[in-house]
Amino acid sequence: MPERLLARVESCYQLAEAFFKQPFARPDVSLKLRGQKAGVAHLQQNLLRFNAQLYEQNREHFLRQTVAHEVAHLVAHQLFGPQIRPHGEEWQLIMRGVYELPPDRCHTYEVPRRRGTRYLYRCDCIEQEFSFTAQRHALVAKGRRYICRRCRATLTFSGQQREE
Repeated sequence: MPERLLARVESCYQLAEAFFKQPFARPDVSLKLRGQKAGVAHLQQNLLRFNAQLYEQNREHFLRQTVAHEVAHLVAHQLFGPQIRPHGEEWQLIMRGVYELPPDRCHTYEVPRRRGTRYLYRCDCIEQEFSFTAQRHALVAKGRRYICRRCRATLTFSGQQREE
């Protein structure tokens, strides 16, 4: 676990404790998050999960914004309970008042797409083509149907595939 990331989590908690004048339970921290999300706060488990790849590629902004964003979720949950909205006014108060950061809901990090096989589907529209992932293609093989929003025809596999 990178020391700077853990140190930032701790500093966020210390700022919150000084602001609200009460202690907060520290979470477990993991770098085992993959995909497009930079971080996730698991409220019931008091757990923070971060995306190691996005951390490595965006270190300074990630430490400043993303870590504070996720810690703010846990602090808001401990202060105000489970009924609050994830990015509601309580969370925004913490982001602005405690961390003096913009309450941005989403990151703008470049997320590399995984390369893989795409299966080409067609409908009755002229020159319309749909690129399905292997997972969606397997669902079609199991009987799931997908419909074109424009012509309302069922999409059918063209027999073609390509690497992306």
